[in-house]
Amino acid sequence: MQIRRYKPLVCAIGLVLGLLCVAEASKVNKHKPWIETTYHGIVTENDDKVLLDPPLIALDKDAPLRYADSFEVTFTKEGEICGFRIHGQNVPFEAVMLDKSTGEGVIRTKEKLDCELQKEHTFTIQAHDCGEGPDGSNMKKSHKATVHIQVNDVNEYSPVFKEKTYKATVIEGKKYDNILKVEAVDADCSFQFSQICNYEIVTPDVPFTIDKDGNIKNTEKLNYSKERMYKLTVTAYDCGKNRASEDVLVKINIKPTCKPGWQGFNKRVEYEPGTGSLALFPSIQLETCEEPITSIQASIELETNHIGKGCDRDTYSEKSLHRLCGASSGTVELLPAPSSTANWTSGVPTDNGHDSDLVFEFNGTQAIRVPESMVSTSLREPFTLSVWIRHGPSSREKETILCNSDKTEMNRHHYSLYVHNCRLVFLLRQEPSESESYKPAEFHWKLDQVCDKEWHHYVLNVEFPAVALFVDGASFEPFLVTEDYPLHTSKIETQLTIGACWQDLSGHDNDSVSEPFTGGSAHMTQYFQGSLAGLMIRSGKLEDKKVIDCLYTCKEGLDVQLPEEVASAVKVEFNPNQASLTLEGDDIESVEKVMQHISYLNSRQFPTPGIRHLRITTTVKCFNEETCISMPDDEGYVMVLQPEEPKISLRGIDHFARSAVEFESVEGVTLFPELRVISTITREAEAEAEGEDEPTVQETVVSEEIMHNLDTCEVTVVGDDLDGEHESLEVDLAQVQQRGLEVSSTNVGVVITGVNTMANYEQVLHLIRYRNWHTETLFDRKFKLVCSELNGRYISNDFKVEVSIIHTANPMEHANNAMWQPQFINQVKHASVDLSGHNLANTHQASVVPSAATIVIVVCVSFLVFMIILGVFRIRAAHQRTMRDQESGKENEMDWDDSALTITVNPMETYEDQHSSEEEEEEEEESEDGEEEDDITSAESESSEDEEGVEQEDQQGTSRQQQLEWDDSTLTY
Repeated sequence: MQIRRYKPLVCAIGLVLGLLCVAEASKVNKHKPWIETTYHGIVTENDDKVLLDPPLIALDKDAPLRYADSFEVTFTKEGEICGFRIHGQNVPFEAVMLDKSTGEGVIRTKEKLDCELQKEHTFTIQAHDCGEGPDGSNMKKSHKATVHIQVNDVNEYSPVFKEKTYKATVIEGKKYDNILKVEAVDADCSFQFSQICNYEIVTPDVPFTIDKDGNIKNTEKLNYSKERMYKLTVTAYDCGKNRASEDVLVKINIKPTCKPGWQGFNKRVEYEPGTGSLALFPSIQLETCEEPITSIQASIELETNHIGKGCDRDTYSEKSLHRLCGASSGTVELLPAPSSTANWTSGVPTDNGHDSDLVFEFNGTQAIRVPESMVSTSLREPFTLSVWIRHGPSSREKETILCNSDKTEMNRHHYSLYVHNCRLVFLLRQEPSESESYKPAEFHWKLDQVCDKEWHHYVLNVEFPAVALFVDGASFEPFLVTEDYPLHTSKIETQLTIGACWQDLSGHDNDSVSEPFTGGSAHMTQYFQGSLAGLMIRSGKLEDKKVIDCLYTCKEGLDVQLPEEVASAVKVEFNPNQASLTLEGDDIESVEKVMQHISYLNSRQFPTPGIRHLRITTTVKCFNEETCISMPDDEGYVMVLQPEEPKISLRGIDHFARSAVEFESVEGVTLFPELRVISTITREAEAEAEGEDEPTVQETVVSEEIMHNLDTCEVTVVGDDLDGEHESLEVDLAQVQQRGLEVSSTNVGVVITGVNTMANYEQVLHLIRYRNWHTETLFDRKFKLVCSELNGRYISNDFKVEVSIIHTANPMEHANNAMWQPQFINQVKHASVDLSGHNLANTHQASVVPSAATIVIVVCVSFLVFMIILGVFRIRAAHQRTMRDQESGKENEMDWDDSALTITVNPMETYEDQHSSEEEEEEEEESEDGEEEDDITSAESESSEDEEGVEQEDQQGTSRQQQLEWDDSTLTY
């Protein structure tokens, strides 16, 4: 820049030196001044000096030179530059001569420039010399040079918004990409200072944001009920960081939106057990936001997968459920609830969920051996196999559900049901036959249900060579059937197992079946990993579709009673288990009425408590047959409350005595002659207190007696097991079967099963008799009775009965002994008369009370028998009877003092006196309680007649210990 600037000067000096030689000779102005052809300049507004490139310098060849002694170079007048002239209209610049001798000048502004008015200026400039002589004649002018000058901007202006106020309206519940745009401008001329680089919302804590272009949007969904209008203050900044001179106000109005969907129903609906159907949406309405709707389709789904085996069903034993559904005979339950008579399932863990179903969990290391006596199904006849299975994805190994294989040596699989690669496979090898030809042996079904971790009900109807599969009531055909030869003839016994397949690797048999085999057993292979329930085999008959549907049907679901006026206008469809329904119609009001009549129903008396989720999915169409508005899914839930748990009570006579003759008779002795089965529930009731100015609410507990079914009653022996050679528990099978119940017996007791009323169970329990035809060494026997409902969900108290055997001697040997009554009864609850002590049984209430002739014989030999029994009791059970009498608080029980048995008195008088006294006390208690005895025994009638003759003696008040003291010195024990 500097070199270029002074280059003309150097050239001029050279020119002058060249002209020195002709200095005197040439004084005529021959040449024009010289300048550059183009100049570029920059000037800042509000400044007057222009910076040019190149500098403004003019040269003239006529400039004379003279040499002085100092060798200084001087220009003559003819070579001087007198000035510069600017050409153009309204040019706000002027050229100023700085040095005529050197020709140097500058350009300045004549007035204040404004970049906003004009950013650039272009004009021409011309230099002229001073001419000849003093008057400057013959002046020469240079050529015209073009000058371009750019005016640099100064950030003197601030942004200004185009509008004084901005307004917008939005609908609540939506997030917008752009609500509105604010715009500001800057008057500065330069790009840097005229551009708006940033916008800012000054108002704090508002759900809006603004970008650099001025677009405002909301950061969250707006709610009309929360805020109806937002006022925002917005400012702007230019790129020079100047803020807007005035901020702008932005008003955003929130408009309430019309929300299409179902309105007016409670998200939580409480269902109280035993109240029947409950309307789910009694006040529901459909909001369509005034859209022209032509059709409506709604789907209501009740989610019950987490309840039991997919929904709420009766939790009776599988065998009882089959009987209730019509499969009345031939069913064998392979996975019963663990009990004394079915102990082979006791080692497999269960879900312990008495509120729902009994489920057995197999973890891949457990299996069950079924006793040989359980299944006697001949595979040549039709049979049915049913089971509940929950199984998820697993390894590619076979997982056996049920397997019948050789017990020893050959390890052949006769039939089995197993899972392999999410396929259900049933293997059925035919037994040896005359024809040795291929026959169907393996049936394969590829089902998604096998590995979806949900409960499904499988039923196989086997009638060789056909096998029909039903899954959740729907029929499926096998996709593959393989054939094989029948089995070879063999005398090897088979072993039926659950959860794995039996395989003998040791060459010997293990007959233990009471415990399941768990991990590491060398006798098991192909373990199952999952959950099983309700495994049944029914021989001799195929299960019909009605029974299959009954077994799968839920006890809870959706129900709807269509009003007559809309029955034809709305189409309603249910799914098989009534867990969902779909309705479709054209009229909104008709659809609303149907929705208002949809209800939840649980037919179980004691349903499983908990939540059942509800979901409503709705689709609407407009005139163009397309979805015009989006209907959101609605959710809620039904809360099934905890049912009042029943308390099952067994009440009756818990101790009595009978003669050995009765135990040895064909009829035996009835164990539960006056048994009553009572079930009660306890509720809290609110009662207002009386007699006060301000009544208060008091909570009282009310007990109500209810009726429900029982499914099991079990009578077991307390102590040693029954000896089948000389004792048994018997019941009239015809009477049991007539009431639809079943009886099974073992050496530990009797089990009555079947779903039936408490009254029928009472009648059957009254029929249970105990027989013992070798009573010489037996003096008493104890039994325990327990009843339950819903497969053990509700269990009664343990009702224990003790029977004593009275051993009678020859009546001729003791003709002078006093008469004695042999029957001992101790009634614990709900008796008509308080029979404390050893009183006589009621002839009508107890079906085993002996006849009048037997009583006469027994009374004749009462003294000796009484002495023998008391001696035996003193030796064998005195301590136990004393403790029991102390606990029951029976003050009138006969206590014996055996420390002074040498006193001899008339026993007949003292016993009759004591007996009369006890009868008189009983009658007084009856009059106080207001209760009357319906029937009395003939023995009690005789005692009543003796009361008149001995009433005065009984008033002496002597103790029982002094009245009855016996001389047993001659007795032999």
